[in-house]
Amino acid sequence: MPDDIRDKPFIGHADVVALNFITSRTPYVFRKHFRQGLRSHIMEILDPLDLQTERAGTVIDGIRWFPKARPRRMFRIFRSRLPTLEKALNEIQRVKTVERYLAPDYMATSVECIADYRIADRRELVLCGFQEYVRGGILDPWTILGEADLLPSLYDELAHVEEETGRDKTRWVDAVRKTGRSFVDRVKRMIDEAGTIPDLAGAGNLIVTAAGEIRLVDINNISPVEFDGSISLDEKGYPVSDKSIEALFLIQKKVAGVPVDRQEGLFRHFLDPDRWKRVKSREARFWKNRASE
Repeated sequence: MPDDIRDKPFIGHADVVALNFITSRTPYVFRKHFRQGLRSHIMEILDPLDLQTERAGTVIDGIRWFPKARPRRMFRIFRSRLPTLEKALNEIQRVKTVERYLAPDYMATSVECIADYRIADRRELVLCGFQEYVRGGILDPWTILGEADLLPSLYDELAHVEEETGRDKTRWVDAVRKTGRSFVDRVKRMIDEAGTIPDLAGAGNLIVTAAGEIRLVDINNISPVEFDGSISLDEKGYPVSDKSIEALFLIQKKVAGVPVDRQEGLFRHFLDPDRWKRVKSREARFWKNRASE
């Protein structure tokens, strides 16, 4: 019996083109992205000519360079089982909620697809997405760097910023701070109006671009925000809602450069010291379970 692609820890080009809803004659190459989500396989869609240049190199001014092939788009395969069409449509609706508040400037836009997945002698629904590729550096809210050092360090990592945009470090940092303020405002509005928050806590979920944009790239994990004593866990057992609000607090402080009032309703409730201790306990249990899998 063939393996279910959703259960595989990693997949490659051959696994993708073996899918009944992907043509084996595709002119593109699928390559595993360096960042893999817990909820999705994430594949780069590459032009073979770009991949050939990456491997063989190209000579510029007498020097051979090996530029990394840049994805044309990203292909995501959702791991969760979707027993009914209604369940699949609900998952797409969650993405649409994020789009309503963050698209197009603050997220990697995606075309979501429900595919008829044939495996052995049965057929199941699987959710896929063809997502915009966002080039940039990872914005890590949990870094030990403070507000004075985080963005200048990111600028130094993105060596192409000034070359592509003409912005020096000071102007780029100012642009990111302005974007950060708008991003935080939009997420807070999403919490107030839709009662949900995207996953801001995962490693690599936020990208900062050379243009100074902040883009959310993990758009599938959307959690309810409930102002009660319970700590909401996702299907993996992670307190993603609380951790995302903690990340939002850090983004406002470190990236937007806006003083944070801990007595603000949202932060007063979710960053309460007793609640924070319970969240840390749930988080530790999650990582312990992950280590034993």
